[in-house]
Amino acid sequence: MLTVEPVSAELVRGALGDDAGEAEVLVVSPALQDSPIRFWTSDSDEAIAHAQEVQEESVERLEEEGVDAAGDTGESDPLQALADALATFDADRILVVTHPEGERAYLEDDVVADAQRRFGIPVDHAVVGR
Repeated sequence: MLTVEPVSAELVRGALGDDAGEAEVLVVSPALQDSPIRFWTSDSDEAIAHAQEVQEESVERLEEEGVDAAGDTGESDPLQALADALATFDADRILVVTHPEGERAYLEDDVVADAQRRFGIPVDHAVVGR
């Protein structure tokens, strides 16, 4: 699962249906930069810290609600973060969690469609705040 904000088991179950109960979930939170200047000056400390908090809180929430979960902080490029995670985690599907359109930069890059093409496994999409 790729997410930039903490998620609940309810959201995962809503997106994956009955498969969520048997799933082992790897939460991948990319260290997105909120500023192009920070990206180009390699000032990634805040982004990494935020990504770490997101994946830790998500894993905690999922485990508290009975979903087997682990977490990883990923690269700032969401597709690279997924590629890195898939190198060590044999996923049979990907869940991309986004905000409503226009509220996060990685949504603009159409990560869902790009992930489907790049990784060749089913990609589900859930939108937080709906």
